[in-house]
Amino acid sequence: MNKQPEHQIEHASPAVYYGDFHIHIGATSEGKPVKMSGSRNLTFEQIAYEAADRKGLQLIGIIDCHAPGVLKDIEQLLQSGEMSEHPDGGIRYKDTTIMLGTEIEVREGAGSAHVLCYLPNYYAMKHFSEWMSFHIRNITLSTQRIYVDARTLQAETMSHGGIFIPAHVFTPHKSVFGNCTAKMGNILDLESVDAIELGLSADTGMAERLSELDRFPFLTNSDAHSLKKIAREYNALMLQEASFKEWSLALHAKEQRCIAGNYGLNPLLGKYHRTTCINGHLVEKEEAALIMRKPGLERHFVCPICGSKRLIRGVYDRIEVIADRNEEEAICKAKNRPPYHYQIPLEYIPGVGAKTLEKLLHVFRTEMNVLHEASLDALEQTVGADVAARIHAARSGDVSIQSGGGGVYGRMERK
Repeated sequence: MNKQPEHQIEHASPAVYYGDFHIHIGATSEGKPVKMSGSRNLTFEQIAYEAADRKGLQLIGIIDCHAPGVLKDIEQLLQSGEMSEHPDGGIRYKDTTIMLGTEIEVREGAGSAHVLCYLPNYYAMKHFSEWMSFHIRNITLSTQRIYVDARTLQAETMSHGGIFIPAHVFTPHKSVFGNCTAKMGNILDLESVDAIELGLSADTGMAERLSELDRFPFLTNSDAHSLKKIAREYNALMLQEASFKEWSLALHAKEQRCIAGNYGLNPLLGKYHRTTCINGHLVEKEEAALIMRKPGLERHFVCPICGSKRLIRGVYDRIEVIADRNEEEAICKAKNRPPYHYQIPLEYIPGVGAKTLEKLLHVFRTEMNVLHEASLDALEQTVGADVAARIHAARSGDVSIQSGGGGVYGRMERK
């Protein structure tokens, strides 16, 4: 694991830390639901264990910490000594630091968008939750709509020393560009945006087609709704230690801290990469599928293949509409960004089932070690040549992919 021992931190040079900053809570320790679509074993404590002991992440952002039941769980873990507050922000569990976050739905522009607010410590999150409770209908659940404008939410986040990040900004449902506006500045105070979360169906090159995003760092996060989805996308950061303060420095590229790389799925694997009808038929050109029902009336979508009248707009196709750069220009701009590494999570790889994964973790201890440290020879000795070759191909992105869309993930095949 490539990080500095804690006793060397004070005078150490920055080192690589791995972080996934969008992990949902399915339920409290008492079994009360938080994220309705999340697995019930996604409790605050279980997420910490999975991320630290099995995934090998040094930083995680746990979303839904605003819920009173979750705050109660955190308080009990702090009082028991199982976890502790880092003096520079975050909650410490073994060698992993947890950023306390919440996902909130704002109604702006033409639709609704999800945004992520992170607070530096338990008491800041508790006070933030108390403020939220006056502006949402159910404080116990995840991703609730807040009845204040987005800029007010940003100001409140900043007043608590927080970090504000628009979530999965291009997805067709509940995102800034996919559902609300063609220009983020129309609905948000750009000075109070700390980073952009790309989402599973986009990468750096795609996002660089919008010049408005040049000033912001990009994050690749899992948006995990189950334990096994943690770190399906994650980030490499140069830090001196794992803390909220260091993370903030990295997002703003200060004092040699920075984002060193993004590790994510090839966007083709994302379930909203291309535009499809509700029945899953690819719509190459949305304009060609718009027809007049009656002369003089507004045009409506009709799938040219099956006649479906419901459209699910893909990220690639949405960016085509709102971009102010062509693909070649975007590729050139992306060269000035941290590298975006296409990587397939272990659970996606054919032949890596539960037993094989346990064998890998027994030898290499964490998934980060399998993905970043284990040699091909060591993998072959552990799981055999065939599975080792698949892992090696997946972690280098050397796979062929069938594009996803309409809520269905793309498919991977080894070249």
